[in-house]
Amino acid sequence: MLEKEVYILPITKQEKEEMLQMLREKMGSSQIVIMADYKGINVDAITKLRRRMHESGSEFKVAKNTIIKKAAKELNFEGADPYLEGPTALAFGLNDPVAPAKVLYDFIKEFKKLEVKAAILEGQLISAEQVKALANLPSREVLLAQVLGGMQAPMYGFAGALQGLLRNLVYVLDAVREKKAGEAVS
Repeated sequence: MLEKEVYILPITKQEKEEMLQMLREKMGSSQIVIMADYKGINVDAITKLRRRMHESGSEFKVAKNTIIKKAAKELNFEGADPYLEGPTALAFGLNDPVAPAKVLYDFIKEFKKLEVKAAILEGQLISAEQVKALANLPSREVLLAQVLGGMQAPMYGFAGALQGLLRNLVYVLDAVREKKAGEAVS
């Protein structure tokens, strides 16, 4: 079930420690962690975004910048600090680095809110422009189909050439048979 509490951030030391632990786990196991400014977005819109993220196999969490910085430092994710100013939410791509980027940019187009700050892709910091480029990539299935099509094209060409050679061989053998049949009759 998706969480309803959008803006409830940890207050006690224990809640902060639990949030830090959760962020370390999510950031450490994600292929991509996208940092976004969620300023001006209401609870209903964030709930829709969370649902879309969940459907894509991704997650969306709001967290305190100090806790995000601490988790990033512990995981040796360098360079994230300048992007951790103001309200920050994190989108986690657990299995696919493209899916959360696509969901975020579709959300931005629809609601005209949310701003991608930067991302950590497999341990390396990338810019918002690079995240947008990821979002514009075709889906994994389309890319696999394109690769498969590219691999099959030479095979189809080879099969066509081989078929032409076999056809020519049959024509030659048929001509030889006809010539021998014509010699046997005379």
